[in-house]
Amino acid sequence: MDDYPLLNIFLTTMWIFLWILWFMLLFRIFGDLFRDDTVNGWGKAGWCVLLILLPFLGVFVYLIARGKGMGMRETARAKEAEAEFRTYVRSAATEAGPASAAEQLARLAELRREGDITEEEYQRAKSLVLT
Repeated sequence: MDDYPLLNIFLTTMWIFLWILWFMLLFRIFGDLFRDDTVNGWGKAGWCVLLILLPFLGVFVYLIARGKGMGMRETARAKEAEAEFRTYVRSAATEAGPASAAEQLARLAELRREGDITEEEYQRAKSLVLT
């Protein structure tokens, strides 16, 4: 350990962290670029060439030119996903629907007949259903 001091360990850890951060930023930009429907194929190809050939300059230019839109597109995607989820939950809830009073009473009578509930429990549940 004497030939690799603590400061070098810290610097190596920092460089690894920065490289991981850099790759995360690249993946985020490529993800945003390919999800954006407003950019045509030639535009996406141009951005890809710039990001691959001149990665640092390409990333900074992309963030300056389209950075604000990245956040707005991500927010719009999140809202759309939430709206789809809420629509699905509503449709699933209405398909099952609440059981009618007659269905609930029939189920209670079946439970009483099978001996799963006592007569007292049946009368109490029946009064709850009818109120």
